[in-house]
Amino acid sequence: MPSLVAPVMPPGSLNASTQPTLPIDDDLLLRPWLPSDAATVARVFQDPTIQHWHLRKADSEDEAQEWIKQWRRGWESETACHWAVVDAGGDRVLGRVSLQSVIMVGGQAEISYWTTPESRGQGVCSRAVARVSSWALEEAGFNRLELSHSTVNIASCRIAEKTGFALEGVRRQALLHADGWHDMHLHARVHEA
Repeated sequence: MPSLVAPVMPPGSLNASTQPTLPIDDDLLLRPWLPSDAATVARVFQDPTIQHWHLRKADSEDEAQEWIKQWRRGWESETACHWAVVDAGGDRVLGRVSLQSVIMVGGQAEISYWTTPESRGQGVCSRAVARVSSWALEEAGFNRLELSHSTVNIASCRIAEKTGFALEGVRRQALLHADGWHDMHLHARVHEA
């Protein structure tokens, strides 16, 4: 069945080139995940705060290694873009930012993120979200980015506000966490022509 509209991002818009490394000022870098990052991922997912706001945990370094393989395949299949947030040298993982649930036809994705316990409260996450958002909307060709978080996750709401994601509404009982159903804020940024 023929489409009435052309895709916002035709196939190959992402994977025709390698996933970019994105600098943030002089002290942070967003780079593709490496197998050597698995130990940090496994450690971070033992943190109670990460487990509170996320739906999965890593029980071993091997499991984290499998996640990293999946994250890397996301770029190849144009279904997701995952970056490690690292120090300027590229060695110390400080967090993660990703574009998930990519819809190429509509040029849409959902942004998600976390930071290591020792990196919280230093602006790492908001700077990474801002950088990926500007890359997605101004360089890569995305039209809309969504950011969703539990209505009681005040830290995520602050990140959304700091990085220009407008609050669009509340999705009632939209996500089941380990502690029960959560209403979710829906924020979004769109490409400004």
